[in-house]
Amino acid sequence: MDFEPAGELKIGQVGIANLRIRSLDVERLATEMKDRVQRAPNLFSRAAVVLDFGGLAEMPDTATARSLIEGLRGAGVLPVALAYGTPETERLAEALQLPLLAKFRAQYERVDSAGRTATAAAEPAPSPARATEAVPAAAPPREDAHGPGMVHLPLVRSGQQVYADNRDLTVLTGVGAGAEVISDGSVHIYGPLRGRALAGAKGNENARIFCREFHAELVAIAGHYRVLEDIPAELRGRPVQVWLNEGQIHLAALDAP
Repeated sequence: MDFEPAGELKIGQVGIANLRIRSLDVERLATEMKDRVQRAPNLFSRAAVVLDFGGLAEMPDTATARSLIEGLRGAGVLPVALAYGTPETERLAEALQLPLLAKFRAQYERVDSAGRTATAAAEPAPSPARATEAVPAAAPPREDAHGPGMVHLPLVRSGQQVYADNRDLTVLTGVGAGAEVISDGSVHIYGPLRGRALAGAKGNENARIFCREFHAELVAIAGHYRVLEDIPAELRGRPVQVWLNEGQIHLAALDAP
């Protein structure tokens, strides 16, 4: 008798997009998503998306939520779950027969002096990057990033993902196209970055990304992202630093005079 399971289930870290709904305008949301897919099809076409209704005053009804899911599917992405575990969200997730992923709200929230959780203000849209920006001094590390940094020696190849939990990540070779590196701290790449790099994955806005040769498909810090199509051509192929300031992604060449 064969006692081996037909399927092997493992829990892993995944880089997954989170769509925070700020205005429940189904047509507008679908149009915005379609534009994202058209601008960066390699990143967003048929990408899994978690829907976060935490920015709304009221939860949408089931019919409206279904309409939104269909609109986003038509735009080219695949809604796979709802974010944050309030009772209202849980009931909506059950009605839609979607899973609930509570951790995706973490980076939007802060804890006040009384220990209560409050929703952070909406982040402004990122401004165009400028290669001539002065690079500020590196921010001090956050106290919640602990443990020695993770060092990854081989090339991170297409389809692979490397995740550094609660620490910085250093890649000694490079990150290939279609590969992804994620760190709860900063990311240091001593070679070409051709894939995706996500720093401050748990909301650390002081995290940074450094690479020796910049060709990134996407860079993100604490959930704020930029795709290659939005990055000035003069930064490509150069040593680059990426950081976050007041909710906006900044990029600058490290070899600039």
